[in-house]
Amino acid sequence: MLSERGRRALLGIIENVEAAQEFTADLSFEDFAENRLRLYGVTRCLEIISEASRRVDEETQIRNAHIPWRQIADSGNVYRHRYESVSARLVWGTVHEALPVLLAVCRNELQADE
Repeated sequence: MLSERGRRALLGIIENVEAAQEFTADLSFEDFAENRLRLYGVTRCLEIISEASRRVDEETQIRNAHIPWRQIADSGNVYRHRYESVSARLVWGTVHEALPVLLAVCRNELQADE
């Protein structure tokens, strides 16, 4: 059973993954990279996902050991403190390669807890 904190964390991750996907929908990488508003918006979503991942229940993390929870949590430090090293390519790749798997895990965990 999920803790209330863990449940809210999963919901926060889902909300921000979906927002990041919405912000990049129907765009080419080039269009995304040139659109500062969308790039900044998606980067903010990734910051929130990073912070929420720190609140995911330990049992959830253990059940889903294939998710790099520590890397997700640590990525927020890069977005906030080493922002000059954050490239549009990195953000784009995260949205299209890593977030779909994370989204599926979070949805599955919430469904299993119902």
